Amino acid sequence: MIDKKEFQVMASEMSNFDAKREVIIKNSRDILKMSKQAVYDIHRDDLNYAKKKIDDAENEIKTLRKSISETQGLDVVGAFYDAVEEWVEAKTYYEFVKKGKVLSKKDLGVDTETYLGGLSDLTGELTRRAVIKATLGKKDEVKKIRDIIDEIHGQFLKFDFRNGELRKKADSIKWNLKKVEEVFYDLQKR
Repeated sequence: MIDKKEFQVMASEMSNFDAKREVIIKNSRDILKMSKQAVYDIHRDDLNYAKKKIDDAENEIKTLRKSISETQGLDVVGAFYDAVEEWVEAKTYYEFVKKGKVLSKKDLGVDTETYLGGLSDLTGELTRRAVIKATLGKKDEVKKIRDIIDEIHGQFLKFDFRNGELRKKADSIKWNLKKVEEVFYDLQKR
């Protein structure tokens, strides 16, 4: 009455799907870790180490994207999108420190929500950098950071975010800007 061979095929399909999903989750953790380490390296001005980790993470992202696109249903793996968002943060931070510019969504080849999430997290790293540079008396660098966070904040104000994670991240930009403005003000008084 029941086609047992069909059930064996379905069981095999489910097993293969789960195996691919586990690989994506594990490799996504690796991307996340490399990206976080890259940010740490940038804070320590070890840009060569940071670049290698960012490039390695990017290569892994490309590999996983291919695997996800080849397997129906794997595109819903949240761990992958969290990892890509962390990579966006690391890569934009690296480019800002190295070249003084913020990469666009198109430059990174990511979707809008991932880009905006990474960009809002970038402002936290820039705030940390501003504090470090202020302790060294580098007013021009602190001002440059203040200006870019202000510009990012101005762009985010144009959105009407739902109450969710991106809304919280967007709100954090305002607090990062306030902190950098206070640091810059204190630096100006010295």
